Amino acid sequence: MGQMAIGSSYDDPLRLRDLLGRASNLAREHALSSVVVGAAGAEGDLLFPEVIDFFESALRVDDAIVRRTRGRAILFLADVNGARAREIVERMVNEFRERFTSAVDPTIGLGYFEVTPDATEVSVKQVLPAVFA
Repeated sequence: MGQMAIGSSYDDPLRLRDLLGRASNLAREHALSSVVVGAAGAEGDLLFPEVIDFFESALRVDDAIVRRTRGRAILFLADVNGARAREIVERMVNEFRERFTSAVDPTIGLGYFEVTPDATEVSVKQVLPAVFA
């Protein structure tokens, strides 16, 4: 999904609602779980936007990133459960560290919210506190 660089523009807040609606539909209509991942960088971490750009390039076509602020982003991983989402994110973090060695490792706080087939409608008010706790 081609997005603008993190420093130039942030995504429309309604985009997150659209992705949560998509997750609910996948769960309800196709019995597929999806995971919303909150990623937060340390305040002033200049490496974090680079990490998010790398994540965006590594995601599958069905996945997406919503950029909230310079230090926060939300990843939407379709058709995975919580354990698989953790594996995917861990792999991407490790690949970033291998490809872009730095004097300082990026500090990334991660939170996960799984949308399962038995879930009712999912709201932004449910997800944001869970992924950025």
